[in-house]
Amino acid sequence: MILFIKGRLKSFKYAFKGSYLLLKTEHSIMAQTIIFSLTILVGFLVGISKQDWINQTLAMGLVLGIEGMNTAVEKLADFVHKENHPKIGFIKDISAGAVTFAAFTFIIILAITYLPHIINRT
Repeated sequence: MILFIKGRLKSFKYAFKGSYLLLKTEHSIMAQTIIFSLTILVGFLVGISKQDWINQTLAMGLVLGIEGMNTAVEKLADFVHKENHPKIGFIKDISAGAVTFAAFTFIIILAITYLPHIINRT
């Protein structure tokens, strides 16, 4: 049991290190973190519901998680094949496409959450 706990703690250490590296080195993650921080601020200002917070938080986690995987795929692809290669480009495009799906999901959730607040103010 002790070994299991030690192993899990070591896994958390690597996970937090990876999160830190994403935040420190990846401009897309930095930009998304700023956008998400502003979204959270607006959520507090307009007083969104508990369910809206859940939806918004899940969407933010989805975007950041998929963006992290996209970054990993791109770094691995660049490591494996340094020059431009059609198959590597295809793989990287698909990975970026996954981020696009997640980002559109976030935008739809934002629209569903915040448009009623905007409409009711006018």
